[in-house]
Amino acid sequence: MLRHGQSEWNAAGRWQGQADIELTDLGYEQARRAVEKLGMFDAIASSDLRRARMTATIIAEGLGVGLLPPDERFRETHVGEWQGLTHDQIERDWPSYLETHQRPPGFESDESIIERVSAGLFDLADQFPGGELLCVAHAGVIRVMRRAHGVADTRITNLGGCYYTINPKHHTPIEIHEVVDLFASDEYLRSNSARPVLTEGEEL
Repeated sequence: MLRHGQSEWNAAGRWQGQADIELTDLGYEQARRAVEKLGMFDAIASSDLRRARMTATIIAEGLGVGLLPPDERFRETHVGEWQGLTHDQIERDWPSYLETHQRPPGFESDESIIERVSAGLFDLADQFPGGELLCVAHAGVIRVMRRAHGVADTRITNLGGCYYTINPKHHTPIEIHEVVDLFASDEYLRSNSARPVLTEGEEL
């Protein structure tokens, strides 16, 4: 599961949540260059939000791999009242919330994210038993899934992500493995921002 390319609100330092924001020029370039670094897959899945869907479309066309219908279960976390806000605006209107990991009333719960993302992954595993798939999604949901499965939480860069092993009938149906960063050695392709770190929500 990979995070989408840089979006316009990533570049502006705004919390996106489920707002449907376009990729930047850098985001398009990241998606095109990702093709050179990825292997082959049986199919490619994605969130239905444009930043993920376009990233997946570019990769699928570049690899010559089938693109599955968009799946809203892989959408980013719904961030409620924080959608569209910057770090400074959140600090102004919700002082200390970021530092103490509090969230506004309309923020989607981790339980909701885990339920919908897990269901989407199980459906992919049923559709492609023993297959290897790429899912283009969002940093927030990737990080929630990592924390839920006891894996070290870490920042997920644009076109970064991690490997999953999905076996719905196993006693551990979802295993989450190491983080990957496709552009770790390509600094000019990394999404560069001077904004403050937004704790675990910095990529949303």
